[in-house]
This record gives sequence, structure tokens and C-alpha cells, in this order.
Amino acid sequence: MTTYTSDKSNKSFWGYLKASLNSEHQDFTTGSIRKAIFMLAVPMILEMCMESVFAVVDIFFVGKLGPYAAATVGLTESFLTIVYSMAIGLSMAATAMVARRVGEKNPDDAAKAGAQATLLCFGISILISVSGFFLAEDLLRLMGADAKVIELGHTYTRTMLTGNIVIMLLFLINGIFRGAGDANIAMRSLWLANICNIILCPIMIHQFGLTGAAIATTTGRSIGVCYQVYHLFKGKGIIKIHLSHFRPDAGVLKALSKIASTGTFQFIVASASWIAMARLMAGFGSDAVAGYTIAIRLLIFFLMPAWGMSNAAATLVGQNLGAKQPERAEQSVWKTAQYNAIFLAAVSLLFVIGAEFFVGLITKDPNVIKTAVTALRIISIGYIFYGVGMVMINAFNGAGDSRTPTWINLFWFWVFQIPVAYLLSGVLHWGATGIFSTIVITEAFVSITSVIIFRRGKWKLIKI
Repeated sequence: MTTYTSDKSNKSFWGYLKASLNSEHQDFTTGSIRKAIFMLAVPMILEMCMESVFAVVDIFFVGKLGPYAAATVGLTESFLTIVYSMAIGLSMAATAMVARRVGEKNPDDAAKAGAQATLLCFGISILISVSGFFLAEDLLRLMGADAKVIELGHTYTRTMLTGNIVIMLLFLINGIFRGAGDANIAMRSLWLANICNIILCPIMIHQFGLTGAAIATTTGRSIGVCYQVYHLFKGKGIIKIHLSHFRPDAGVLKALSKIASTGTFQFIVASASWIAMARLMAGFGSDAVAGYTIAIRLLIFFLMPAWGMSNAAATLVGQNLGAKQPERAEQSVWKTAQYNAIFLAAVSLLFVIGAEFFVGLITKDPNVIKTAVTALRIISIGYIFYGVGMVMINAFNGAGDSRTPTWINLFWFWVFQIPVAYLLSGVLHWGATGIFSTIVITEAFVSITSVIIFRRGKWKLIKI
């Protein structure tokens, strides 16, 4: 009897795994919640793994060019978080609205919502491209870069900011697919983009130096976007966009803008705090910035899969609210938070024990290693809080309640984190350790606050 049950379990697992990776649309408003989380989380985790690979591949190759190059990437990435925030805000709005329409069994309006979000994306991206092209050196200078970093890296920064449209579209269109429950297409687009980036990065860096890394990344993402666009127009998923869907609709644009604006500000608040952390790190020299950059890239490598799992909560919340099943939506969030916390607790232990090994894969500079190892060990201690917190934040966003996480982020990241980091690192002379410790404390408070507010249940009443 035991053997039979085990075999049946194995077949079920592999059957679910195969189903989660195919291109067929699934209905996540009925059946087992655990199965729904699994079916959504597998492709979303693999998708986010690929997003994190972008960061690690770039810093792996760029790290060979020395601390100035690594510092350039770190400072540019800090500013690019503003772009990521806008992309995530738009993506979050698209996911919430598409998921709600899909839950209501209205795929045509879901496709229309995706098309209208794309119109917003293009308008924002043009403004960023123009600013990045003309102000690249000024932005690096604003971030505290020294003359050597500006001289070496301004072309890299200009290329990344001018080509921001592919970053924006990659996030946005994947948000559309996730909202529809077609997470496997989002996964495949990032796999394709990353394979191209991995191939192109060493070639382009050899030909063009640091700027080649920006060219490779932008080209890889562009290929991924082409794959997404094909499936939006010609694919077999539930979302199929037609040119008529791009005709501006004031009502849909207003609803998307409302969610996206607060969602974007929500992530800009968090991103601005990370920029402030990078600015404080710049006061300790290029080696410290390089070490901090390497540590953050490694941390993100494992945080992105966890973010992928939390994206499953957003889709489940949106679709189940659309199907008028708020209790099922809530149960989905608690189960996802539990799984995410367990995963990140294991990763935290891995980093505490093996920090030197992971950092040593990227750099051999002893001064850089020292900062990176310290950052990795301290910041990863808070991983279990990150795991729960990001699920709660995505649950609010999936319900269309982007306002609540915005206020949470505004208080803990701006009112608390920035002043405390300055106090510990500078006034109390903790140095970089003060910055790393503040990050852990802040994320713990964000998670605790999010859980308390989520339990009140007002997110169930949001209409979009």
C-alpha cells in the first residue's frame, strides 16, 4: 500500500510539473489551492531565476574589469531601480486588472487592459530615454561616483538608460501573462533573453569593454520582448491582443494609471531607499561600493525566485476576487507565505555558512571580498522576513490595493531606514555594518506591518 501511494505521488508531482510548464491556460479559481500555487509558482520561480541571472552574469563578467567597472554597474543599477519601479508598477497594474477580468471570464477585456498598459509604458519610456541619453554623466556624479568611474562608465549608463524600453516591456508583458495565468510564456521569454545575454556578454565586453555589457543585456532583453510580442498577437494563450485593443480607452487608462501610479511610487520609495544606501556606501570608497554591489547581486539571485513565488499569490488573489471567492484568495496568500519563508530560511543558512565561497566566484580582490562577505552574511539573516513580506505586498497589489504597500514602504524605508542607516554608519561609526544591519531591521518591520494589515481584510473590498 505504501509503495502504491508513493508511486502515485511521484506521478502526480511529475504530471503537475509538466502541466505547469506547458502553454495551456489553467483555471485557478477552483480545485486544490496547493496545486494552484504549485502550477503558478514553478514557471514564475524559473522566470525570476532568469531575471536574477541577468544581474549575476553581468557582474560576473564586469567584475573581471576591476572595482571601478563593478562600482559603475552598482551605481547605475541603483538609478535603474527607478526604471524597474516604474516597470513593476505598470506590470502590477496590468497583472491586477488582467487577473480580475480573467477571473470574471472576460478575456477580451483582459486583452484590452494589457494593450492599454502598453500604451502607458511607451509614453513613460520615451521620457526616460531622452533624460538618460543627455544626463548620464550627471547622474553618476549625483550618485557620488569619482572622476575615474564617470570617465569609465558614463557610456554604460547612457546605453542602459536609453534602452530602458526593453526593461519596461519585459516586465510589463510578463505581468500581463502572469495575470492571465500563462506564467510559462513569461518564463520562456526570460530564458530566451538570458541565453542571448550569456552568449553576448563576454563577446561584447571583449569588443567594447564595460559598454559591451550594456549592449549585450539590452540586446538579450530585446530578443525576449520580441518573443513576448509574438505570443501576445499570435499565441494560443487566453490573452490575444488585436490592434483595436490599442485604441485609447479613457476609463481603462484611468484605472490602470491609478493602480500603476501608486504602485510605481510604492517601488520608487523602496528604490530610493536603496539608492540612499548605495550613496552612503560611496562614502567608504570604490572597493566598498564594489563589495556591496556584488553582495546585493548575489542576494537578488535568490530573492528573485522567492519573488516569483510571491507573484503566484498576486495572480491567485486577482483571479479569485474576480470569481467572487475572497476566502480562497486569502488562503492562497497564507499558504504561499509559508512556502516562501521556508525556502528563504534555507537560503539564509546557505549564505551565512558559504559567503566566502559565493563571493570568491566573482572577485579575488581582498578589500572587495571583505565588504561583500560581511554584507552577505548580515543582510541574509533577514531572509525569512523578506519571504513573508513580499508575499503580503504582492497580495495587496494583486487585489488592486497598491495604496497600502505604498504607505508601508514610505514609513519604513524613508522615515525609518535612511535616518537610522546614516545614524549607525556615520554618527555611531559602525561603518558599512551599520547600513547592512539597518536593511535587516527595516525589512523585518515591513513584514510584520504587512501581516497585521493583511489580516484586517480590507483588500477584499477593492474594485477595479
